[in-house]
Amino acid sequence: MLTARMGHVRGTRARTDCAADLGGHVRILFTTVALPGHLFPLVPLAWACRALGHEVMVATTDNFLAEVARAGLPVTSCGPESGLRDLRSAAAVALDGDRHPALSMSDQRYAHGLAFARIARRSLDGLRALTGTWRPDVVVSERAELAGPIAAAALGVPSAELHWGAAPLPEYRSAAAAELAGELGDLGLDDLPDPGLLLNPWPPSVRGTYADRHYTLRAVPYNGEARVPAWMLSAADRPRVCLTLGTVLPRLGRHGGAEFLLPLLDRLAGLGLEIVIAVDDEIAATWPRLPDAVRFAGRLPMSHALSTCALSINHGGQGTALTSLAAGTPQLLLPRFDDQFDNADAVVKSGAGLRLLPEEITATIVARRCAELLEDEAYRTAARGIAAEIAAQPSPVVACRRLETLVA
Repeated sequence: MLTARMGHVRGTRARTDCAADLGGHVRILFTTVALPGHLFPLVPLAWACRALGHEVMVATTDNFLAEVARAGLPVTSCGPESGLRDLRSAAAVALDGDRHPALSMSDQRYAHGLAFARIARRSLDGLRALTGTWRPDVVVSERAELAGPIAAAALGVPSAELHWGAAPLPEYRSAAAAELAGELGDLGLDDLPDPGLLLNPWPPSVRGTYADRHYTLRAVPYNGEARVPAWMLSAADRPRVCLTLGTVLPRLGRHGGAEFLLPLLDRLAGLGLEIVIAVDDEIAATWPRLPDAVRFAGRLPMSHALSTCALSINHGGQGTALTSLAAGTPQLLLPRFDDQFDNADAVVKSGAGLRLLPEEITATIVARRCAELLEDEAYRTAARGIAAEIAAQPSPVVACRRLETLVA
């Protein structure tokens, strides 16, 4: 067995049993950019692959190794630098309407596609070196991680993409193909490789028609390492509302910081609500004293928190929006940039929430929309219907079986 494994590492393709025997041992490499919201959708699928006996490895950059390890997955480095400064710069420009009023949504997305392409360029050499020694049978990448499918094509093995969000985002792909034209040409590729399988955890009734041919897998929320406090296991004595703006916005100043939150919290407290705020602990520690209506502010296991909440107030990030849908919790969405608007629109069209555009957001209007969502049972009925649809989709274990069929 050891000899066969070592031969495989050196590049032999002698293992022919995998496609014929779907219970065979397959090596699966997962790749992700160094952002929690991009890793988290991959985690349940990677767990399922390990539970079925497959050999799993996650590749990411040095600064993100600990986050992957906390998810209980084997992880290795494909480079020392994440390149996230490019992405954060693009996000900051998209948010700065005063300095960049003419920046269209298409331009914003093209800028994000360029940023992800530059991240891929920094990772590609390390990833190709890794796949030359730890030779996978299939590579699974989240949709923004572009080095994985390129390395898979260079190696001659199939790739799969885990889709996220409700937007097709063609600008990402066109920008990345232009930015990486040299690297693609060196490998004899004319364009970014197409995945052999597109996996999508968004339910068919909510996502766009562009995704009709995607393979649907059940959204099993993973939101990072967090403890479940005892109070969260009991029903609240008044409506509980979860407020979160994700992992990026709170780090970009006024768009998600205390100066935005404090007036809003005062208004929400006036509605007689219990408020929990999901935010990284180090950010919460910098805030001044919060109103008494705030039960907790810090890192929370979102899937557990939302199952006890009457309402989710969030930024329309793909992970938070989908976790809220899976919990059957109505949403008030406050999108700020890029695909957040598409995710918010998809939730609104489903009947499970309301959306406010950036220019509409004031503490008074947010509180008014919250009251509407809490009073009208139609939103909760729609949200619960979508949660039932999500629960009926194939589990990550079934999706792993589908992955096995890619291996020839």
